[in-house]
Amino acid sequence: MRKIIHCDCDCFYASVEMRDDPNLRGRPLAVGGSSDRRGVISTCNYEARSYGVRSAMPTAHAKRLCPDLIVVPGNMKKYREVSAEIRQIFLDYSDRIEPLSLDEAYIDVTDSGHCDGSATRIAEQIRARVREQLGITISAGVAPNKFLAKIASDWRKPDGLTVIPPAAVEEFVLRLPVAKIHGVGRVTAEKMQRQGIRTCADLRNLSQVELAQRYGKFGNRLYQLCRGQDDRPVSVDSSRKSVSVERTFSEDLPGIADWEQQLPLLYGRLQERLEGLSARYQVSGAFVKVKYADFTTSTQERASHSSRISDFKQLLRQSWERRQGAIRLLGLGVKLKDLRTGEGPEQLLLPLELERKASAIEGLPQPSSSLTPGSSPGSEGGAG
Repeated sequence: MRKIIHCDCDCFYASVEMRDDPNLRGRPLAVGGSSDRRGVISTCNYEARSYGVRSAMPTAHAKRLCPDLIVVPGNMKKYREVSAEIRQIFLDYSDRIEPLSLDEAYIDVTDSGHCDGSATRIAEQIRARVREQLGITISAGVAPNKFLAKIASDWRKPDGLTVIPPAAVEEFVLRLPVAKIHGVGRVTAEKMQRQGIRTCADLRNLSQVELAQRYGKFGNRLYQLCRGQDDRPVSVDSSRKSVSVERTFSEDLPGIADWEQQLPLLYGRLQERLEGLSARYQVSGAFVKVKYADFTTSTQERASHSSRISDFKQLLRQSWERRQGAIRLLGLGVKLKDLRTGEGPEQLLLPLELERKASAIEGLPQPSSSLTPGSSPGSEGGAG
């Protein structure tokens, strides 16, 4: 039985900025690009979120929602330094750490001798040390596997700790809303609810074959997750092969113009995800993914050492030429090469300044202000 802790910093970039400038505390704050240069929001604090401001939202739209919103430019060098300090604290308790981004990681403390082997007390100490030494807060989840630990860390955000001991897994999972399962987006959750499926207990009424028939390969995963099963180990050397973002739409997008209208928002979210990665990664390819109204999926990709929005626009048009029709999901992503392997020339992954996204987006239609960014199945963004 594993003991897994999932740590997730609370609105990480914004928390660091509020720490360094106390005048920003208690006021709606966002980190991102300026509205007059078509910037986007990277992350925001909870005061801003109460107005509906969200990650990857165009800054101009965010300012309309919250006229008093303070927007500061990002400082990735500073965020990476704070992230490295957090990791050093993690290493005091275990060397089995799987970072997901600058602000999020799994820690396997199964064999840790600290705190008499109590994962709960280790999580409490980690949170206290990060708060005292670095001046920011972390939410944490403790559970027997990665699936449940990640859900638990989000249960009492911000600055919360949720523990799911082995004896409580069954009761917790039975009551777990299906919308909390990573991979179940809003549209799928709504479809499930129309079918009377609201919790994992309802999902268990379907056989593995029935789940596979309804949801494809994801159905097999659902069969395990609704029973609280997840055998994935914490991967110490988790070299990423790709990074992607996607959005499921409440209404299908019928034509190529509608597809392209979503590019700036998704591109902004992808840039934010990439900025959270180590500089050891190099882009080696770009791809787009579309899921049609009949749930069939198509991926179009190309080799590339850049990730310009024009590359994704071209791939999107190739997807349209391959098959024309309404889509319910659109995703963008890049393939990565780990420079630690010594393969390929070193080059910067992406420009770090959020304002530079604006020039790459120039020339494409902006999403309607009535649309707000949908979450890709799972979390809101890499900055917590």
